Amino acid sequence: MQFTEEHQLFRKTLRDFIEKEINPYVDQWEKDGIWPAHEVLKKMGDLDFLGVNYPPEYGGLGLDYWYNVIRAEELGRIPCGGVPMGITVHTDMCTPALAEFGSHELKKRFLEPAIRGTQLGAIAVSEPDAGSDVARIRTRAESDGDHYVITGNKMWITNGTQADWICLLARTSPGESFEGMSLIMVPTDTPGFIVSRKIEKLGNWSSDTAELAFAGVRVPKSFRIGEEGEGFKLQMQQFQKERLIAAVTCYSGAERIVSLTKNYLKTRRTFGKPLIDNQYIQFRLAEVVTEIECLRQLCYHCTEKLIAGQDMTREASMAKLKGGQLVRLVADVCLQFHGGMGYTEEYPLARYFRDTRLFPIGGGADEIMMAIIAKYEGFYSERPRPTTKAATAS
Repeated sequence: MQFTEEHQLFRKTLRDFIEKEINPYVDQWEKDGIWPAHEVLKKMGDLDFLGVNYPPEYGGLGLDYWYNVIRAEELGRIPCGGVPMGITVHTDMCTPALAEFGSHELKKRFLEPAIRGTQLGAIAVSEPDAGSDVARIRTRAESDGDHYVITGNKMWITNGTQADWICLLARTSPGESFEGMSLIMVPTDTPGFIVSRKIEKLGNWSSDTAELAFAGVRVPKSFRIGEEGEGFKLQMQQFQKERLIAAVTCYSGAERIVSLTKNYLKTRRTFGKPLIDNQYIQFRLAEVVTEIECLRQLCYHCTEKLIAGQDMTREASMAKLKGGQLVRLVADVCLQFHGGMGYTEEYPLARYFRDTRLFPIGGGADEIMMAIIAKYEGFYSERPRPTTKAATAS
């Protein structure tokens, strides 16, 4: 991919914004255990950073998806995982289905303020007993005239304590298969919506992750995205963009850490010479940057397929799998090369080590990605049933 002058101008403008409005405050937000989502998103919305590929009719710029990739690359440079995750959930994980399949009224009600940065969104799929195995979700949206009455619980919800609305996957028909689910927009000021707790995590401290409860939440059926019963299919399509963007932030963040490590090794001297002159270190880092470049090119290939309207499920799953593996490699190698300094909280490696451990788990665990790839490659003696994890995650 050869980025145009317009692409690079967008990159520079966003990078300057991040350096001024986000990076100086990351340490404090990490200590606080939350980022000021509404404040940050309003500033981003004022500069047209949030809806780059969404229709101008709803406040977007109507640009190509490469702008989303550039945005994810620049967000990956932020020196923590929590803030980029909160922003990309808003821009690339809870809004794609709404933008593509939502009614005009829904887009005016939810997408437009999301693009302006005046409302924060979240996506609610996982439950205490149903994570990567999406077909097992139990949250129900039962019909009552022109409304749904929603009962159930959702787990691991990024932006969950601050969100103004939730894009919710719930059952609208009896049964326990992948069929009979619908995507429903749920304003968080609706009676019966409860933030049960903020979850304390190993890493990504500045990201508010919540367990949510829906105790008879009543919303109009007009808040449903698409036709009733199509929610699983729509969410699976939404997942592919989520996994692509996650992989992009993986290689972008890895590049930042390798660059930081290189600079450290040039100044740290042992046995009379800079550590960077050690051939083993040179070769190991050469392997790492090769892995990073391979992931970048895979993500660019996914983007080309996405823009061309082609199915990228196989390749996006590969990118997500590789991204989760790569960040663990980079965290381990670069922390080792920093020695004792890398093990201290006063240096970025410890935070990176903690934050990136989520990538092989969140958004579809490595094992789920491998099951999807195995299915696409025909590595089964017979076609998996739709209720298996391999099928439900693809």
